[in-house]
Amino acid sequence: MIEYIHGELTDLTPALATVEAAGVGYGLNISLNTYTAIQGKKECKLFVYEAIREDAYVLYGFASKREREMFEQLITVSGVGTNTARMMLSSMNVAELCNAISTGNAKLIQSIKGIGKMTAQRIIVDLRDKIVALGLTNEIPAGGTITAPVDNAVRDEAVAALTMLGFSPAPTQKVVVAILQAQPTLPVEQVVKLALKQIK
Repeated sequence: MIEYIHGELTDLTPALATVEAAGVGYGLNISLNTYTAIQGKKECKLFVYEAIREDAYVLYGFASKREREMFEQLITVSGVGTNTARMMLSSMNVAELCNAISTGNAKLIQSIKGIGKMTAQRIIVDLRDKIVALGLTNEIPAGGTITAPVDNAVRDEAVAALTMLGFSPAPTQKVVVAILQAQPTLPVEQVVKLALKQIK
């Protein structure tokens, strides 16, 4: 079992990180949250989940143990596979997902591509107690809400523009918010240009 891989980050896209360790290049599927966390680094440490099937051996990498724990919990839910779990963790961070699950916010969970009403409700029912038992609710800030110090008008306009270009709203918003948190004064067109580079 591989616990984590620590090495040189030789290639990075919003969906895949290649980490070279001891002369071996490991391709790890990642979420947008992990992408944001390791972007621009020469070296990184990714916690690993191994998905071993008859026809494939796939590695998933996470910037934190918390994110991996959340991923492992999500894939225990009927109807949620590894790709869906990764999409969920690209659309929201661990704190936001925990907040949505613990407050029973099915509509927010449904806003994620590939999640229907029944699956959203199943996630809440199956995981509400488990995330408390695992201590994942420690991710939720006091007051239970997540606020991002970004210009909401610019964020909304950028997300709307990218949605019209055919990108899914939930993961697109994640990328846009990350860009605005790093560079709060960027105009809409620059945010869109940067987002297009990251979500291709």
